[in-house]
Amino acid sequence: MIRRRRLAAVFCLVAALGLGGCNGVPPPPGKRAASPKESKAAKKPNIVFVLTDDLSWNLVAHMPQVLGMQRDGLTFGNFLMADSLCCTSRATIFTGKYPHNTGVRTNFPPDGGYEVFRTKGGEQASFAPFLQKAGYRTALLGKYMNGYKPNNTQGGTRPYVPPGWSEWYVAGNGYPEYNYNLNENGRLVHYGDRPQDYLTDVLANKGLEFISKARGSSQPFFMEISTFAPHGPFVPAPRHAAAFPTLRAPRAPSFNEPDIRDKPSWLRSHPLLRAPGGRRIDEGFRDRVRMVQAVDEMIGRIRTTLKQQGLDRDTYLVFGSDNGFHLGEHRLAGGKMTAFDTDVRVPYVVVGPHVPAGHRAGQPAQNTDLAPTFLELAGVRPPAETDGRSLVPFLRGAAPSDWRKTALIEHVKPPPSPLDPDRQDSAPGAPTTYNALRNDELLYVEYADGEREYYDRTRDPHELNNVVGTLPEYRRRYLTDLLYALTHCSGASCTSAGRSR
Repeated sequence: MIRRRRLAAVFCLVAALGLGGCNGVPPPPGKRAASPKESKAAKKPNIVFVLTDDLSWNLVAHMPQVLGMQRDGLTFGNFLMADSLCCTSRATIFTGKYPHNTGVRTNFPPDGGYEVFRTKGGEQASFAPFLQKAGYRTALLGKYMNGYKPNNTQGGTRPYVPPGWSEWYVAGNGYPEYNYNLNENGRLVHYGDRPQDYLTDVLANKGLEFISKARGSSQPFFMEISTFAPHGPFVPAPRHAAAFPTLRAPRAPSFNEPDIRDKPSWLRSHPLLRAPGGRRIDEGFRDRVRMVQAVDEMIGRIRTTLKQQGLDRDTYLVFGSDNGFHLGEHRLAGGKMTAFDTDVRVPYVVVGPHVPAGHRAGQPAQNTDLAPTFLELAGVRPPAETDGRSLVPFLRGAAPSDWRKTALIEHVKPPPSPLDPDRQDSAPGAPTTYNALRNDELLYVEYADGEREYYDRTRDPHELNNVVGTLPEYRRRYLTDLLYALTHCSGASCTSAGRSR
């Protein structure tokens, strides 16, 4: 009997040091007994991901709802694309793999596009099937992959819905914002040219319906709203068409760069921008700002709806872009695909449970990190072949001490295609195939034709002076070796190589 009492006392002490007391033994200071509700498994958080197309940092100043997200949450100040091109970036976002591992290197076959992504197993490797298996109701709305056709049946009898998606409202060519088809859960629906058919608004309304249906459900949800805005042809909603009449494109020090003799040959051929070109750039910038007003309003409506439904405390809202966009910098008219800051560094802002308000993370994050982040939030271990790392520690206010110091950027120049909405970037005078390293201190680029660039970003943040010729040979050899390691990495080897500077 005495021995049993001693054992009971031991068990009570253990319980007291845990969640509560036992048989009159009170919990220690700072602890309390768990309620029956708390003893149940905690509900997994909801995730809303708003992914825009070609949205650059200089548009955020004109988006009050995104600015509000920055005040209330976490901003990644150094979020870098592994390739500043739509389809390659999205393949990386879905899988957490660098382009050299997804096999999606351009927007269209044979080196990229939707069919390459699908045939190489990208849909099965996407985070969506893993989330669905973990109990999530999943939805994708808007843009999927370049080359995707909403009426494609993939051998079935109805328009195809990829694995992992509970709800599917996806367009093919939605760039004009009007006169498009949506594959709505296997049913093709046409939208015309009425004001209410404006694609960003249609996606917003469907997204709010999806959130409202989740109220009271024990099932967590993941929803990605992927807008075509602000991609060209820069069509704003009618209510915003006349806004910002006097706005001009920002004139950073790199705008219409006066001396480009130090630049690689693909860029040295560009003449100075003249007055007509400058006017077109200002007009394009105004329309891009006008376009993102509908996106910004959507974000405000999502946040309001989450709060009204009592879901805001259980939901992460992630806002970002698939790549940046240059518009006049370095003498370049509208486009992307360079390794310059305008193209590869994009906005990413997160609000949600335990995310520190008004915080900014300066460590280099990448689109490889989004899939493992979503999976960790859902309680799912990312596959071993994932190249990126979860950003969840940053969402908790703690930066890992072993986080990457250097990011990889890789790009294959696409062949010209009349079907490519980004064909200006495959034309003569566009950047040739390259691989690059980027961190706070440097941008180092190696082109397939043997040309090199090196910018000291500490002294030259606008990347004006290519000083590769001043690098000691040992330093150039080190950067080349690091670049080789990263462009051939997979899974954990990407993490270890990225810790080098």
